[in-house]
Amino acid sequence: MAVCYASENLPQLQIEAVLSVRPLKVTEPRRVRQVLMSDTDCIHGCYQIVLYYESLNEEEGDKFLAGWIVESLGSALVEHPLLSGRLKRKDSDEDEAVLEIVSNDSGIRLYEVRFPMVLSEFLSLRAEKEHLEAELVFWKEIDEQNPQFSPLFYVQVTQFECGGYTVGISCSLLLADALVVENFLKNWADIHSSMLLQRQEIKAPIFHPSLLVKNDEPPPADVINRTRCRKAQSMGFKFIGKDLNLNQEFYRKVAMLCVEEAEKKLEKKVWTEFSLFVKESCEVIKVEGHSKSGYCKKVLDQSLKNEISGGTWNDFGEFFMFHEGNKPVLVSRWIGSIADDGKVVVIPSPEEKASALIIVSLP
Repeated sequence: MAVCYASENLPQLQIEAVLSVRPLKVTEPRRVRQVLMSDTDCIHGCYQIVLYYESLNEEEGDKFLAGWIVESLGSALVEHPLLSGRLKRKDSDEDEAVLEIVSNDSGIRLYEVRFPMVLSEFLSLRAEKEHLEAELVFWKEIDEQNPQFSPLFYVQVTQFECGGYTVGISCSLLLADALVVENFLKNWADIHSSMLLQRQEIKAPIFHPSLLVKNDEPPPADVINRTRCRKAQSMGFKFIGKDLNLNQEFYRKVAMLCVEEAEKKLEKKVWTEFSLFVKESCEVIKVEGHSKSGYCKKVLDQSLKNEISGGTWNDFGEFFMFHEGNKPVLVSRWIGSIADDGKVVVIPSPEEKASALIIVSLP
């Protein structure tokens, strides 16, 4: 059992188990997404979600929670194989660094954690909760030298003393598609809920850490040492313009207008550098470093402001139930970063109400 630092005045989280979860079926053909970028520093950052659930008051509900999650996760990953893939370097004759995300079924990383506190007590905290919430999602930054060994997706299941629990998700911004992550969550929750309804004759999942021989040795440090990310203030926007040339330069201008608006509403003007993530297609994502000083307001098409409206996190997804009738009591979403620059993520939207969804993150 490993201990995670939480706060000097509060209990500490305890890591019970760490494992990799792979798709239940081999991914064929392999899916590939190119990552085009001008600077390897741009690979840092993650999209994070924490969903809070109250106890179901079931005798076995929390005892085998992580075990059932292993099985449902493997099924859900069949439809989202890139989440369990890895980065690899690709030879390029151009100046841009080129990486590829390959769906090689290496697996996502799952952490089972216990927190010796009642969920309602945790939710009643103020400043401490803001700090501790980052402990409910595990993230380890991509290794720039050996990116092929770094998971791109983490799941942390944290169980509280009362039987309540949280599901924490961390996803690399190189996947940079909150819509895909939210769709994955919905698919996974549906599979998990359906599985529990069908398990009347099954008393325990096929796999669960408590069914294995316990090892008193703590997990290796490189497995449990997380990256301490800053929980950035984030705002969502919708771009509703139609029939426009939605190329990279166009999205740069839209990004700058959203940055200006976010700074105004959040009353923050603390940074001049930002990384822009644009999902050009399912097969290509482009990441660039930008400077506000490199843009002159005169060259920005101010008329585009009329096409930009404020958005909410609900634009990216719904609430998800892992047990029928048990809606989350709280959902938190944010961008995590270790750098001092901002992050702007542009996601083309499949919906008719918007051409793109934009997340602006101010550290």
